[in-house]
Amino acid sequence: MSKKRGKPIVAVVGRPNVGKSTLFNALAGEMISIVKDTPGITRDRIYADVTWLDHAFTLIDSGGIEPDSSDVILSQMREQAEIAISTADVILFMTDVRQGLVDADSKVADMLRRSHKPVILTVNKVDDHNKMMPDVYEFYNLGIGDPIPISAANRTGIGELLDVVVEHFDKTEADEEEDDRPKVAIVGKPNVGKSSIINKLIGENRVIVSDVAGTTRDAIDTEVVHNKKEYVLIDTAGLRRKNKIKEELERYMIVRTVSAVERADVVVLVIDASEGVTEQDAKIAGIAHERGKGVIIAVNKWDLVEKDDKTIYKFTSKVKETLSFMPYAELLFVSAETGQRLPKLFDMIDMVIENHALRVATGVLNEIMTEAVALQQPPSDKGKRLKLFYITQVAVKPPTFVIFVNDKELMHFSYTRYIENRIRDAFGFRGTPLRFIIRERKEN
Repeated sequence: MSKKRGKPIVAVVGRPNVGKSTLFNALAGEMISIVKDTPGITRDRIYADVTWLDHAFTLIDSGGIEPDSSDVILSQMREQAEIAISTADVILFMTDVRQGLVDADSKVADMLRRSHKPVILTVNKVDDHNKMMPDVYEFYNLGIGDPIPISAANRTGIGELLDVVVEHFDKTEADEEEDDRPKVAIVGKPNVGKSSIINKLIGENRVIVSDVAGTTRDAIDTEVVHNKKEYVLIDTAGLRRKNKIKEELERYMIVRTVSAVERADVVVLVIDASEGVTEQDAKIAGIAHERGKGVIIAVNKWDLVEKDDKTIYKFTSKVKETLSFMPYAELLFVSAETGQRLPKLFDMIDMVIENHALRVATGVLNEIMTEAVALQQPPSDKGKRLKLFYITQVAVKPPTFVIFVNDKELMHFSYTRYIENRIRDAFGFRGTPLRFIIRERKEN
């Protein structure tokens, strides 16, 4: 798969109480990445990053509220299936051997079959293979392939299930062509002006909007040319649903944001200037931060704000405070309505993409580290002092560094941050997060 495409997305669909969250917790258990500073989402378990063999993927629980009547359950499942079909590379359809095959399962199976997405049929709660296999065979009637028996609670059969999941990634990878155009996800809460910004960017460049194959009416990739350079804008608009309940809307928005962010190089988070920066903005920013993407914060509707000489300063410090986990993010005050500063967005995207993929020579990094250590002594504990032996960059997108030390425990978060700041002083790295891996090496 072209690296650009981001991690594959696997969505779980199924009736209430078939064990979706048990499977989710079994897979996410030890692997769930709760980043210390990141606000709220991973804890809601809407999505988790999972690694199996050499494959990393994002698991999404597309299910919402647990309803009580069967017709509500069916409409809920259809909604889940729609979300899964529009965002996932592989769909996990989960059923329950104890409840058996239910009418709603057949109706949703029809929807999934028509989507032409890979669907894996999973039958949960198979605690006793010998006794229950005849009941598992009943699920062949759904006509979506071989049922895979698992017990999420006992964690049996999960390995076999994941083997089948990752097999599908290779198939989609083979179809993918390498696409080197910068991919920019425009994300943000509903009604902050994402679509207006995109329309303005396209309008000025008069490029035909192209619906890329495989994306639904919800997710439209738009090609834009600016200064003879092509960009792909990934839009997460499409919440034009007279939608239900606030929680459902928010869940849907987060799922859509995750799938857009996965595929992007740079994320433009649009904030409404008249509303200020909110907790929901922080949640969306957290998705980009956890995935190590370059970030630009576009404060839209700036033309509507009453200004004095301190307005920008105040707004900037409020954004920095609410999004304190991403001090590297670039900030741009724009107006989709008047077009103010929007052309600057492309320059900023170019800069962030360059920084996101920047490599620094090992020799230079070690000079910076040596100087940093001389200026500020590393921490010590019970008479033992931290020693930093060597630093090297091991990856880009985001730039990732390994620091070899004598004792990992002594490398406090604050000292890592200090080294990061020295590297940023030297190279900028504006708009991109930096990752640090601390390894122990015995002293010679």
